[in-house]
Amino acid sequence: MRSITGGIGAALLLALAGCASTAPRAAPEVAIAPPADERAVAALYDRIGLATSRYQGGLELIRSGRPRDGRTDMREALADIEAAALQCADTPGCDGDRFVGALVVLVRLQSVAAGWDDYIDESEDIPESRSHDLDAPVPLPQIERSVRLLRGKDLRDLITLNEAVRAALEDWLTWMRPQLIEAWLNYQYLRAEMYPAYQQADLPEALLFAILAKESAGRVHAYSPAGAAGPLQFMPATAQRFGLTRNGFDERLEPAAVARANVAYVEEQLAAFNNDLELTLAAYNGGEGRMRRLAAKNPGKGFWSQRIFFALPAETRDYVPKVLAAAYLFLHPDEYGLRFPVVDSQLALLTLDRPLSLGEVAICLGQDERPEGWFRTLRNLNPRLKPEERLAVGATLRVPAKLVAAYGERCSDEQFLARIAALQDARHPAGPTQVGYTVRRGDTLMAIARRTRCSSVEDIARLNGIHGPKYTLRVGQQLRLPTCS
Repeated sequence: MRSITGGIGAALLLALAGCASTAPRAAPEVAIAPPADERAVAALYDRIGLATSRYQGGLELIRSGRPRDGRTDMREALADIEAAALQCADTPGCDGDRFVGALVVLVRLQSVAAGWDDYIDESEDIPESRSHDLDAPVPLPQIERSVRLLRGKDLRDLITLNEAVRAALEDWLTWMRPQLIEAWLNYQYLRAEMYPAYQQADLPEALLFAILAKESAGRVHAYSPAGAAGPLQFMPATAQRFGLTRNGFDERLEPAAVARANVAYVEEQLAAFNNDLELTLAAYNGGEGRMRRLAAKNPGKGFWSQRIFFALPAETRDYVPKVLAAAYLFLHPDEYGLRFPVVDSQLALLTLDRPLSLGEVAICLGQDERPEGWFRTLRNLNPRLKPEERLAVGATLRVPAKLVAAYGERCSDEQFLARIAALQDARHPAGPTQVGYTVRRGDTLMAIARRTRCSSVEDIARLNGIHGPKYTLRVGQQLRLPTCS
């Protein structure tokens, strides 16, 4: 989603740089600050409150079905804050940090409106056993709530609880709490694959969990509209640079491999930014090239400095405090009354005694202990499995150990299994059909093919006369899709 706040960065940066600086503009030997103009300063601060209220009102108009009016109010509110910031730079006694805080609030409001579930869910494969434990599982230490050092520094000391991080804490504990808990549950079953890479590199487990929580909530098959994929959301070029291939299977969806790639990336960026965690996280989200250029132009400046903070996209300004806040909650849940569920994450291999798909297994296993069911967990543990592909007798699935007995009890009723099979078969009529589709902003042929499930990029391109390798689309373009749904 393109941020409405993104366009104010450069102008507001210049204003605030002057507004908050204590250095004189000229270079006289003695500079005497002019007396504060309290009335003018108060009027500027009042404009911040009014603009924030108007921005929030614009969001309410969008939610109530008046997007044009809402966007107009939001743009005008931002323009007023920008104008006030410019005046602040020339007003004695005006504190530019007030405008930094205002922009943080607006970014938060926008992220609330956008929601957190921006991921397109997709599939892949693996088969196999009825009641074997996984071969010689390596025992892992308990979740590391005790603080691990990051390059010799206590992680708690690296997380500054400023306004932006406190605001992110509130988001995680309110409207984003379902995402945080989902991430926790998913991570428990992925931990045996992902944590060893962090343990070997001596990186804090809290950092791994926080990145995963913000990037995908632990959904292994998450795809973003921008093309990032997997539990840690690697872009294709970065994935390739760190050894994640896409030959037959997208290794960005392989938890163990992607954790190793994440460690390599984090260590590379920590080295580049003198072990600055915040700049490293900003590079992870906004691109290391952008961050290295900003750091080179502003030596000695950190992420929170106005010259760097306002030069970044709104998404990155929101991303860094969200990750820091999630890491803090991982370490200190009790401070805010947060209770992470206790999970028995022991795994086993389940051998199928009849042809079933992963989706059919998930339905027949029910939802004991998991009101949302086991489908997501089964998919995460078997990332190469296509959820609607029936596996042969004798195929094996990696499952939570407790589900092995549940399978024997619940997945043997022939009438029940026939009803489940009819649901899956409804997705596969006698032959594929064609449906119309209108291209939307952010669409790619790959994303469209994943959503339709039965189409490939090549099929869609051939049917619509679209030529590779870029397969260019335009918003509003009418496509015919070969699909079975």
